[in-house]
Amino acid sequence: MQDITSWLALHQTDGVNLSIKELLLYQGKAGLLNLSPRRAVQAKLAGAYMAKTKGRGMEFDEARHYQPGDDIRAIDWRVTARTGKTHTKVYREEKERPVFVLTDISSSMAFGTQLLFKSTQAAHLTALIAWAAQKRGDRIGGLAFNNQQHLECKPLTRQKAVLSLLNNLVKLQSTSGPNNEQNNDNTPSQNAQNVTLADACARLRRLAHPGSLIFIISDFSQLNDAAKQHITQMNKHCEVQAYAISDPFEHELPRVSVGQTLSLTDGSQTQQVTLGQAKTEQEYKAAHQSHFEHIQNILKQCQVPVIQVSAAHPLATQLDPLARRSAK
Repeated sequence: MQDITSWLALHQTDGVNLSIKELLLYQGKAGLLNLSPRRAVQAKLAGAYMAKTKGRGMEFDEARHYQPGDDIRAIDWRVTARTGKTHTKVYREEKERPVFVLTDISSSMAFGTQLLFKSTQAAHLTALIAWAAQKRGDRIGGLAFNNQQHLECKPLTRQKAVLSLLNNLVKLQSTSGPNNEQNNDNTPSQNAQNVTLADACARLRRLAHPGSLIFIISDFSQLNDAAKQHITQMNKHCEVQAYAISDPFEHELPRVSVGQTLSLTDGSQTQQVTLGQAKTEQEYKAAHQSHFEHIQNILKQCQVPVIQVSAAHPLATQLDPLARRSAK
C-alpha cells in the first residue's frame, strides 16, 4: 500500500474528520461493488430487475402451450404455425429493488489506529454503495445513527438522494459525542438520549419494503437479541448484507520491543493495557477473537452474509480484486 500520508492527501481526508469531498471521490469507484440481486426480487413496483413471477412485463421469458384463460393477444403465432399447437408468450415481470444503507456512527466507531476511524471507513463504504446503486439506476435510501440521533433518507433515484445521504453522515459524525444532542427538524430522533443498533434496525424495518437490498455497516458492538430479531425479520422479505468494520488493534495488541503501559478510554471509562507481555497479548487476542466469533455466529443465525472490512486499509484493496484495478 502506498504511504498513508500520501493516500490521505490524495483522498482529501485526515482519517478522523469526515468531509463531503472525500465521499464524492467514490462516485468514480462504483465498479468495486456488484449490486446484482442474489435472490428473487419481491418488490411490488415495476423496475429494472427480473422477478421470479411471470406476467405481462417488458422482458420475454418463454413460449409455452396455450392454457384456458391466457390472453389471446399473447399468442406466439410463429411457434404455433411451426408446431401446429397453440403457444403463448410469457414475459418476465420487471420489479424495482430499492437499496437501503444503515450506517453506524456511534461512539464505538470513533476509533482507529492506522489509516481511518471505523466511522470514517463506514462512511466511505456507504458512499461507495450509494454511488454504485445510483449508477445502476436503483433508488437509494438510508438511515445513519450516532448515540444521540438518527437521520433518514427516503429512497430516490436522483443524485440528490446520494448527496443527502452523504451529508447526513458528515453531519452525524460532526455531532457525535456524549454532550451533543442536536437533532434534525425533518427527521426526529427515535430516542434522543440513547439511540442503539436495535433502535435503528427497528426503524429500518418500517422503512424498507419487501424486495429491498439492505446493507448494515457497523462494528456490531451493540448487537443484542433485539437487534438480532429485527435483522432476522428484515431478511425474511429483503436481501440483507452485513459489513463488519474493525481495527487491527481490536484483534491483537501491537508488538513492541520494549514493554510499555497504555491508557485506553472509550470516552467514559479508562483502563490500562501493558504491551510487551506474552500472557497479556494471548489473553487479549483470545478474548477479542471470542467477541468477533460471537458476532459472526449471531449474524449467521440471522442468515445474513458478513463481509469483514478493516479500517486500516483502503476499500480498493479489500473488495472484489477483479474490479479493484478500475477503481484505483
